[in-house]
Amino acid sequence: MNKPRIVLCYPVEAKHIAQIADAAPWAEIVDAGQERIAEQIFTADIFCGHAKVPIDWDAVVRQGRLQWIQSSAAGMDHCLVPSVIESPIVVTSASGVLADQVAEHTVALLTAWTRSLPVFFEAQRRRQFIRRPTRDLTRSTVGIVGFGGVGRRVAKLLAAFDTRILATDMFPLEKPDYVQMLLPADRLDEILPQVDFLVLALPLNDSTRNMVDRRFLARMKRGSVLANVARGALVVEDDLVEALASGHLAGAVMDVTEPEPLPPQSKLWDLPGVIITPHVGGQAAWRIDRMTELFCQNLRRWREGLPLINYLPDKRLGFPIRGAGYPIWGS
Repeated sequence: MNKPRIVLCYPVEAKHIAQIADAAPWAEIVDAGQERIAEQIFTADIFCGHAKVPIDWDAVVRQGRLQWIQSSAAGMDHCLVPSVIESPIVVTSASGVLADQVAEHTVALLTAWTRSLPVFFEAQRRRQFIRRPTRDLTRSTVGIVGFGGVGRRVAKLLAAFDTRILATDMFPLEKPDYVQMLLPADRLDEILPQVDFLVLALPLNDSTRNMVDRRFLARMKRGSVLANVARGALVVEDDLVEALASGHLAGAVMDVTEPEPLPPQSKLWDLPGVIITPHVGGQAAWRIDRMTELFCQNLRRWREGLPLINYLPDKRLGFPIRGAGYPIWGS
């Protein structure tokens, strides 16, 4: 009898493949990489990774072989097409696995903006030693939209700046003491006029796509800053450009854009008060080690019939549900 086939598509090294083999001696392991995943996905019983090339998910579902997708990303929009959502394929995410580095990058973007570091970097290049205005993150009010793994880690780090933290989430459970307010997602409008900095840390799905539009931005406090470390398609770019150009928003910092790469002709490149990084928030020297650790834990659980870590009971949401009775990484 043929062994079940585990197909990988994330940047593993030999040590990671050996670790997975040790956790699943009952399976055959194939490192497809981005180069071969489009064809190798059809040979998979279990898939772990994040395909960045086009995948015919409808055909994969019709074939009926694939049983489980373990995403190596927290965002699930790369695989949660309607056919997968409606299929019996089990889906688990990497929610929380990358939270430390994404939160670190968020703080870097916010402090770079408040301390005017791009201005001073340019002055250094010109050999100009000139004092210029800065702003304060310390004792400001920060809103966090989406209080999952990344949102919670961001809040913990920003609490060290004596910030007043207001957060919203679809499942507003387990509020930490350092968060002043944790509200349901449908009460987001209540915090928008209050915050100096608004951090987007929520998944991209049908209900969140283009949610940050002209109306949303108009509700934000004048002179505030938008930070997007989630998905570029959450934001309507033209509306953001308008809010920045008019002075309603003082700035925006973003590690994600729509599309990626951001085209050279985008007006965001030239607007003052904007900091853009090329989707590097999830980078870390230990990222693949930690992802492999999660996958190996889940492989053992899969074999033993135990609840999987970061299981998505409702695939339409695109994230695991805190408090739903399933284990979540880092909890």
